[in-house]
Order: sequence, then structure tokens, then C-alpha cells
Amino acid sequence: MKGVFLDLNTVDRDDLDLAPLRAALPEWAFFQRTGPGEIAERIRDAEVVVTNKVHLGAGSVEAAPRLQLICTAATGTNNIDLAAADARGIPVCNARNYATDSVVQHVFGLLLTLVTRMDAYRADIRAGRWSASDQFCLLDHPIRTLAGMHLGIVGFGVLGRATGAMAEAFGMRVTVAGSLRPDAAGGDDRPALDELLPDLDVLSLHCPLTDRTRDLIDARRLARMPQGGLLINTARGGLVEPRALADSLRTGHLGGAGIDVLDPEPPPPDHPLLAPDIPNLVLTPHTAWAARSARQGVLDEVRANIAAFLAGTPRNVVTP
Repeated sequence: MKGVFLDLNTVDRDDLDLAPLRAALPEWAFFQRTGPGEIAERIRDAEVVVTNKVHLGAGSVEAAPRLQLICTAATGTNNIDLAAADARGIPVCNARNYATDSVVQHVFGLLLTLVTRMDAYRADIRAGRWSASDQFCLLDHPIRTLAGMHLGIVGFGVLGRATGAMAEAFGMRVTVAGSLRPDAAGGDDRPALDELLPDLDVLSLHCPLTDRTRDLIDARRLARMPQGGLLINTARGGLVEPRALADSLRTGHLGGAGIDVLDPEPPPPDHPLLAPDIPNLVLTPHTAWAARSARQGVLDEVRANIAAFLAGTPRNVVTP
């Protein structure tokens, strides 16, 4: 049985142990990156395909006659045509719970950077303002404390729960928004997102990107947040409408945003959130998940998914 890893470079930078994954199958082809025009040829004879961000559309799935299993080196599966895989009886298995510590510390790294105005004070130091000050400290940018703030969480899986627990350790009040799934209507006593937004100091997103959640946070919902509210997104870029976010920050309605994900990635130079005039925006290049321990963990998850499939008990199967 042959496995193909289409974009190993997105996970490994020669600092991970690939031996357990290599041992999962008798034959492997590892590609550092794969362009759209290279997909069909590379997976034509594969029984197992592993992808992190390479798009596997219906055409790619249909062009691989021996394909039996698709594994994602990630939790999100929005780059895979799940319906096409399901039509052929091919399970799609994602990686779960491998980056919890890495993501949660990044959430609070972004949040602490915003409330302490760390970027602004570092810029002041580089500009010589501390050296020129007539007193021992600078007090030009108001600092807030997390204690007492109200955090709203959208998506209460492993990452949402861990974020909530960490928030409580900081003394924050935590409320989870009701499920966005229509089948949860009537069975969820948590407040609807629109009802929750006006009462929040911080909103943190931890839900998947689907047709239902694309542009979940748009101009209307940003306007419902209170003046000075903060937004954190370490989930998927498509959850937030970028022009609406840029406008809200420019007008000062939103007090700040910590964003680790954009849509598309990598973003074009003219992406709305790369404009240099947006205040109180902390951007990181999709690195919340990228601690070495987490990247090793995702490979271990892929290996476990392959082993379970070979044993006849597929795990972490994602349905359309």
C-alpha cells in the first residue's frame, strides 16, 4: 500500500521524527509542496493521501482510482470535497487535539498583547520616547486587565474549552455562544451569538469554517459588539469579513483584534487586513498551531489514523 504526503513542508522543517509515520505504510512518497497541476499525477497510484492545505476537489478524488483513505494533517477539512470522497466510500480522517496547548497560549499571547498595548509601547521605545521621557515610565497607551472581562467563545470543542479554562484562571467571566448548527435548535440553552455580543469584552473564535460560518463575524455583528471590544481569531480566516473588521478598527468601534488566520493564505499584498493604517491589529502568520510539539503531534495523529484504518476501525472520520 502506497501513501503520498502532498505538502510535508507545511508541517516539518527537518525538526520532526518521521520514523513512526514512515513505518505506518510499506511505501511512501513525500513531497515538500504540490501545486494544483501536480496533484493528479502524484496521487494516481496512491491508496492513502495525506494533505495539510493542498486542495483535493472532486476531480482529484475521481482521478485516483486506487484511493482508499484521505488524511488531513490538520483539523479543518474545508480543502477537501467531502461529498466526492463519501460518494466513493473513501473515509476522510482529520487530526484532532494535537495543538491545544500551542493554540491556547497563542490566543492569550494575542489577547495580552492587545490589553497591555505591548506593540505600541515597544514602538515607543524604538522611537526613543522612553529615553526622552521626563519620568520613569510611559503611560501614553491605556492598559487593561483581563480579570473581570467577559469572554465569549464560539465553538466549544477541545480548543474552546481549553481557552475558557485558561480565561477563568485569568479571572475572566466566560460565556459560550449557542451552537451554530441548525439541528441544535431547541436543544441548546446557551445564548445565541447575536444576543451575547453586546455584553462581551472579548470574542474568541474556535469553530470550523463551513458554508454556514463563512463571514460569521461581519459588519452587522461587529457593530453589535460594545465600543472597545476585542476580537481573537485563531480558527479560520474565512470566519471574519476582513473589510468589515478593518473598518471597525479604523473607526475605533472595535478596540483591537488579534488575528492568526486570513483568507486566502498566503494573503495577497493588497489583502484588506495587511493595510498599514489599521490601528490595534495584531497579525500573526497562522502560527498558533506551530509549536514543535504540536507539529509532531499532528504527524502522530496521521499515523494513528492510518493504523486504525488498516485495522478496520477508522477514527476521526469527517462526514459531509
